This record gives sequence, C-alpha cells and structure tokens, in this order.
Amino acid sequence: MNILMLGRGKTGALAAEVAQERGHETSSLTSQDNLDGSGLTAELLQQIDVVIDFTTPHAAIPNIIRCADSGVPIVVGTTGWYQHLDRVRELIQERKSALLYGSNFSVGMNFFFKAIQAMAPALKNGYRASIVERHHAEKKDKPSGTAVTLQKILESGSGQKVEVASVREGDTVGMHLVMLDSPNDAILLTHDAKSRRGFAEGAIRGAEWIKGKAGFYEFPDIVDQL
Repeated sequence: MNILMLGRGKTGALAAEVAQERGHETSSLTSQDNLDGSGLTAELLQQIDVVIDFTTPHAAIPNIIRCADSGVPIVVGTTGWYQHLDRVRELIQERKSALLYGSNFSVGMNFFFKAIQAMAPALKNGYRASIVERHHAEKKDKPSGTAVTLQKILESGSGQKVEVASVREGDTVGMHLVMLDSPNDAILLTHDAKSRRGFAEGAIRGAEWIKGKAGFYEFPDIVDQL
C-alpha cells in the first residue's frame, strides 16, 4: 500500500517505520505542510491508499474532511476531537468513504478494554471505581482519550460517576490504572505501555484492514478481525 502519514511526532514517525517493515510505501506531511488540511490536495490523495492521522485535535477534523471528500480511507489515532463524532460519522456515510478511529491503537489495550468491560458489573455490587492515567508532559488532551473510553465503559449502565486523575510528566508513554474499591477488598487493573511501538503497529494493521472498505469504525470493534 501507499500510506500517507500526517504528523511526524514520535508515534507517527514510528508508525512510518513499522509500515516500511511490513512492505508498504510511506510519505508524510508535517503540520507546516498541511495547515487546515491544505496539503491534502486531490492530486496527492489520488496516489494514496490510506491516510494515518497522528496530529492534534484541531488538525484532525479538516484532515478527515479532505480525505472523505476524496474517498480515501483514514485511520485516526489522534484523540481530543470526539465531541464531533456524530458530525464526522454523518460525513463519512454521506461521502461513502471510510474512517477507523480509536482512543488507543495498542492491541493489548483493546484487550484491556474487554477486561474492564467484564469487571464493570462490580459497580452495581458495592464497588466504587476510579481511574489514574499518566502520560508524557507534551500530551495535549487531559484526560487521555483512553481514560475517557475506560470511564465510559465503567459508567455505562451503572449510573455511577467515575473520576479520572491525570498526571503529565517526563516521557511516560502511557499508563492506565483502574481501581475498584469496596469495604471488603480492592481490585486493581493496570495497563502500562513499554513503548509507542504497540500504538504504531495497531495503526498500521488498522490501515491494512480498512483498505477497500467503506464505513465508520472504532478500533475495539474490529481488533479481533486483524
């Protein structure tokens, strides 16, 4: 495939390396090259099979719009734009394009989501839940998109508000701790990313999966198909 990477931060650069290791051609646009999606011309996108976005919440929406208008599938690893999900879903469906998004493209984290889903009924049985997430100092959104996903899983159907504490320090890749506490015992479940490679590999495998498809997809829903 010919993959276009948007964003040359640490995860985007690593995703490009992983793509090349898996036999794909890659090119990239920096934020300076692509202000408000201006670099995503129809001529450029005609040469691209899939676009992968690891940019910023502000940049993600115009990038999505440009790709949808050109009918090029896009994989969005950027978080912080989910208040626009309904609008984006409608756009993708109207254009008959394709989008795959996820708050975390680590395959391991997506199995962690399933584990938390299995534990969620504890909130109806005397447990209180809380979440702590730690990320590197440069991470823009707080709480993390992953923490928000965990929060929604736990709150869904329980009626209980789950608090999230966010820590930004150093070069921490990403740690999420879910605590379920009761008068009798406590349950702690942790996912601690050792490197960004897990995110990069998941994004590339997602790009391989979405090529040739149309529709609006979330990564946890398709991870078992990779």
